[in-house]
Amino acid sequence: MRALISVSDKYNLKFLAEEFMDLDIEIISTGGTANHLRELGVEVIDVSTVTGFPEILDGRVKTLNPFIHGGLLAKNSDPNHINEINKYAIKKIDIVINNLYPFNKTISNKDIDINKALENIDIGGPAMTRAAAKNFEDVLIVVDPLDYEEVVKQIRNKSISLDYRKHLASKAFQHTAAYDANISNFLDKEELSFPNELSMTWKKISSTRYGENPHQKSAIYSNINENHGVVNSKLLHGLDMSYLNYFDADAAWEIVNQYSNHCVSIIKHANPCGLSTNKNQTQAYLNAFSGDKISAFGGIVGFNSNVTYDTALAMKDILYDVIVAPGYEDSALQLLKQRKRTRILEVSSTNKHILQIKNISGGIIVQEKDKKIDKFEDWKCVTKERPSKKNIIDMEFAWKACKYIHSNAIVFAKDQMIKGMGAGQPNRAISVYLAGKNLNNKDKNYVMASDAFFPFPDGIELAHRYGASIVIQPGGSINDKKVIECADKLGLVMMFTNTRHFLH
Repeated sequence: MRALISVSDKYNLKFLAEEFMDLDIEIISTGGTANHLRELGVEVIDVSTVTGFPEILDGRVKTLNPFIHGGLLAKNSDPNHINEINKYAIKKIDIVINNLYPFNKTISNKDIDINKALENIDIGGPAMTRAAAKNFEDVLIVVDPLDYEEVVKQIRNKSISLDYRKHLASKAFQHTAAYDANISNFLDKEELSFPNELSMTWKKISSTRYGENPHQKSAIYSNINENHGVVNSKLLHGLDMSYLNYFDADAAWEIVNQYSNHCVSIIKHANPCGLSTNKNQTQAYLNAFSGDKISAFGGIVGFNSNVTYDTALAMKDILYDVIVAPGYEDSALQLLKQRKRTRILEVSSTNKHILQIKNISGGIIVQEKDKKIDKFEDWKCVTKERPSKKNIIDMEFAWKACKYIHSNAIVFAKDQMIKGMGAGQPNRAISVYLAGKNLNNKDKNYVMASDAFFPFPDGIELAHRYGASIVIQPGGSINDKKVIECADKLGLVMMFTNTRHFLH
């Protein structure tokens, strides 16, 4: 048997080469891989010896040769193929061990010169891998070093099934497809692009016990060019992350990073049941927790700053599934590690997430992520009553929070904390009811934010009954005039943002 080895990832290569030597498998190799194998004491035949032609064009052409590709693509079951390669003295190649240089490492430097990047695009490797994978019935193609042991085992046992060959070929085509997609994304430098053919590259981080429910399988993948965010977080303590842990932790992380002061979010089913900002982190946590102490149990807590010991102490006796933060004081981490099941994540700031992708039957829908930042000076007061400067912080806080609550979203806020929240209802007035029913009746002058317009005055009347003095909404309903008249009659301030923030 003959094997062609050309790899970027040298993991476990010593084991493979020694096993091949023991099996009397002839090894052909290229460039750096050949030198590495010789350093390991492995006898190697250079590709140029097989092709009878030296590497040319600074190594751009070395395996692109009939003596390589003829040996890969000839079918054993086709006499014409065998006669033809014999005619030209081409020998069959039975095994290809190949993985491509990770192009994302080349382009990790944002200032990389395009010519340097282009020189690191592998041409011969993908062609060789695809040729071997196409002829998988006769050629074993291995792109994953984790498969080496099983491949050697099956060769020794002479039990290589067609299904296993097909499985390896599938992994090979995935490998080259991801490689090409990575290059394509690099060459398309526009901020946002919706090409006619969309290819994206993902690397598997881990499998989970199950998905949203026990009967659903699940795995977590990261964008191959991304090493930030919750998916790439570091698990400092606790049980393995589940599908829903990732989902809710991301919601907790996304919302806190919208605020500059210390911010703490408490998430339940992807919605913040508690949220607060404060100059003191511990106080921010206590305020967030006070928003809905019942729902907080078993929730996910997010921080936008390193967790302090005082904050960790304040969290005592409350069960949380996940805590996510950019870092932890040593004393805080030791205290939090006393929680046996709580997952403690360390997350680096997200680089950039431009596209949002959701599955629908038959395909996906893709959109630009809602990154719009709305500020008070861009809004319009549409009522006779005007807001005071002291209300601006709470107004902007409530509007930001509303963007991260599932529609129809309603937020009652005061003192930079969520006091009541309604989400996911088909009727906006019902969301107002849910957000307001647990408010402290003695407290007044809430800011109420709505992610979309009020189609009728009933939601405004209900908000006033619960103690709202300021209403923030996008406007744009055919009944805007009636809604504004209702607010004026009740003595409310109403601001139009002219921006909707649906989240589904």
